[in-house]
Amino acid sequence: MEPIRVPPEMFRFTSGDRAGLYVSVLHAFGEANERLETSLGLDDVRARLRSVGWLDAIDDSELAAALGQLHDWNLVDVTQNHAENYRTASEYERRNLQYSLTRQGEAAFAGVLHALSVLTSAGALQTAVLDAISDRLGDLGTLLDDATGTDRRIYTTVMELEGHLDALRSNTKQFNGELQRLLRADGADLSTFHEVKAATVAYLQEFLTNLDQRTHAIETRIDRVEAHGLGLVHHRALLGAELPRLSGDDPGPEWLAHRHARWEGLRAWFLPGDGTRPRVEQLHLVARRAIITLLQVLDRITESRRRASSAVADFRELAKWFTVLPDQEHLHRLWSTATGLSPARHAHLGHPDPELVSSSTSWADAPPVEVSPLLRSSGRTERFSRTGRVRDVAAVKAARAEQALAERAQLEAAWHLLDTGGPVRLSSFGRLQHSAFERLLELLGRALANGPTTAGTRRATTTDGKIEIVLRPPVDNAIAHLTTPHGRFTGPDYEIEIRAFGHRHVRRAAR
Repeated sequence: MEPIRVPPEMFRFTSGDRAGLYVSVLHAFGEANERLETSLGLDDVRARLRSVGWLDAIDDSELAAALGQLHDWNLVDVTQNHAENYRTASEYERRNLQYSLTRQGEAAFAGVLHALSVLTSAGALQTAVLDAISDRLGDLGTLLDDATGTDRRIYTTVMELEGHLDALRSNTKQFNGELQRLLRADGADLSTFHEVKAATVAYLQEFLTNLDQRTHAIETRIDRVEAHGLGLVHHRALLGAELPRLSGDDPGPEWLAHRHARWEGLRAWFLPGDGTRPRVEQLHLVARRAIITLLQVLDRITESRRRASSAVADFRELAKWFTVLPDQEHLHRLWSTATGLSPARHAHLGHPDPELVSSSTSWADAPPVEVSPLLRSSGRTERFSRTGRVRDVAAVKAARAEQALAERAQLEAAWHLLDTGGPVRLSSFGRLQHSAFERLLELLGRALANGPTTAGTRRATTTDGKIEIVLRPPVDNAIAHLTTPHGRFTGPDYEIEIRAFGHRHVRRAAR
């Protein structure tokens, strides 16, 4: 990828003493372009300056100097108006020159407007944008499948798809920037800080709900569109665009190259062709990490609110009490009350020769007794014995590993058995082992827990996203009977489709 190169004079108008006037002049030309007025005279520029908020007095020489400087920077073009009739020499001098924005000037002013909009806007994670991308891809696939689909409809659908992708990218970048700044913030107002973080956690959790299903739907529809040939899609969109040849060069190749780059950007978000991780998956990880971090911060804020004072404040208050007590007795009493620690009295320890010291001798007069260091730490005196035998856990580890492999193999076998490879009736399973029947009931429960579509179809996936079930109600109100080693199951004979990604599909005969 080549580095981005910006013309050196492109944004010189935004700095310096006359930056306000330069920006206002370009703003005046931008407002004129909105009204399809591409050329302005000196008086027209002055009138437009008032409409965009420039109220300072400015004479003809100063305004002409500003326009001349913009012309030197290749932002404004100057031409002579030969179609006008002039009655006097002064009128010729004032109305002869016409000013208009160059292509670089339009780009420079558009860059300023975009920068200001980024500063004032807030990003968002919108599931509606993901749904819109999925819908436009579905519409594009339908138009390609239908022979009556016009090139103009394909062009408008491609443009809408790229617009939604731009919205997703810009909103995601801005929201991620705001989110990272929120994670680094040290909110001074704990109440507001707590409410903002709690609302952000709820917002992220709402966005992550069913994100995997939306991503999978988009991936499927991208494959459907590319099955028709991406070159054909863009060629038909080019025909529908009806691009004019104003400069004499064919704009088609550059337009097609731009469309191809935008499509690669779409694939980078959802279905990269180089084997890298999709950006939407990275967004999923960022959102999950942010939720964990925000919850940890909320726990710390809640804990700090729950405590009346900190440990540091408690110890400082205790130190003040120690400074005001009159004698050692009161000091020891305060110490024992505050810490729960008392002097050790080892009454059970005896002298090496008990006959030399009478049992009635006061402790103050008796000689000291040797105390083992282990007595305070473990409550026992020193005992010397053989070290305990280290247990050999190799057999236990091997048994656990073998058990884990067996359970994994059993689970894989159950998913492989339930993979229908296409729509079948529930009754086609016939007799099932109890483990496979449990997995089937789990999938049925997940599907029935979700709301049906307008066609009555229910869809669900497992937590890891590897198994998907599509459930459709029976059109003939048939009843299915499944037999297991523990009993017999009876229920509606749904039309069911189970796909275990990564397994070879086994087609079942419908009954």
